[in-house]
Amino acid sequence: MKAKQKTIGLIGGMSWESTVTYYQIINETIKQELGGLHSAKILLYSVDFDEIEHYQSIGAWQKSAEILAKIALTLEKAGANFIVICTNTMHKVAPYIKQKISIPLLHIAEATAETLKEQQIQKVGLLGTQYTLTQDFYKNILIEQGIEVVIPNKVDIFYTNNIIYEELCRGIILSSSKEMYLKVISKLQQNGVEAIILGCTEIGLLIKQEDVSLPIFDTALIHARKAALKSIDK
Repeated sequence: MKAKQKTIGLIGGMSWESTVTYYQIINETIKQELGGLHSAKILLYSVDFDEIEHYQSIGAWQKSAEILAKIALTLEKAGANFIVICTNTMHKVAPYIKQKISIPLLHIAEATAETLKEQQIQKVGLLGTQYTLTQDFYKNILIEQGIEVVIPNKVDIFYTNNIIYEELCRGIILSSSKEMYLKVISKLQQNGVEAIILGCTEIGLLIKQEDVSLPIFDTALIHARKAALKSIDK
C-alpha cells in the first residue's frame, strides 16, 4: 500500500542557510519513516531576507506580517496542506498569518515546548535573536506549558544577536563566535538550566550537541522533523 503524504508549505530564506537544514531534515525523516525512494512533498517559497530584516530593524512587524501572510496564502492556493515558517523570530507574526489562511500553521515554539515536555525539561536556557529573547511572543508559549525560561544578559544578547545577523545568516562560521556562544551557555548553566534551546534556526550551524554537556534542543531540527511526521497520513 502506497503511503499518502500531505504537501508541506515552507516559507524559507530567513536565512536560506537554515532553510537548507529544513529541506534536508524533512526529507531524511520521510526516508526513515517510509523507506524506499520516498521523499517529502514540499512547496518552498524563499523570501529575500534583506527585505524582511529591514522591516525587523525598523520595527515594521505589520509590514512583514502582510508579506508572509500573502506568501502563506500563495502556498495554500498552490496545494500546501499546512504551513511551516522556517525561522523562530518571524513567529512573532504567526497569529496574523493564521488569520489569513484556512490551513494549519505548525508553530516552532509549540513544537519545541512539546518536545521539552516529552523529555520532562522544566527549566531551559534560551538563545536566539534579540527579538526572540527580549519580546514575549516566543517565551510565553514555553511559559504557558510550565517551562521556566532563562535568557542571557543584555551584553550577551547584543553579541550573540550580532553573530546571528552578521555571520551565521551570511554563511560565516567562526571559531571565536563559537567560543562566545559556549561562554554564554556556561553562564546559563550556572543559573541552573536543565537544557539549552537553540531558538534561532541558524545557531545549529555553529553549536552542536557534542560541544555542550547539557541537552541541546535545536529548534530547526525539531520543527523540520515534526513537519515531516505531520505530513504522513496515517
